[in-house]
Amino acid sequence: MGFALDGVQCGLTPSIAKHLKGLGNGVYELKDDHKGDTYRTVYVVKFKDIVYVLHAFQKKSKKGITTPKKDIDLVKRRLKVAGEDYAANIKEN
Repeated sequence: MGFALDGVQCGLTPSIAKHLKGLGNGVYELKDDHKGDTYRTVYVVKFKDIVYVLHAFQKKSKKGITTPKKDIDLVKRRLKVAGEDYAANIKEN
């Protein structure tokens, strides 16, 4: 995940990244498997020159590939806060 996020910060889209549907443009999910477990990191790149990591977690549900609702709800809340933080910092600079 760290290597993939480093690429994101350099303006690249890692091969393990996919657009996270339902959250608008610029929201992506990294997915990686390690020793039988699946890990995900959700980030947003729609703000100029800034990458916000919104959530990182181990996917525990064995029911398909869908991201659990509780994690999506958390990402939505953090996306809103990221937008507010970005807007506040743009006004200051």
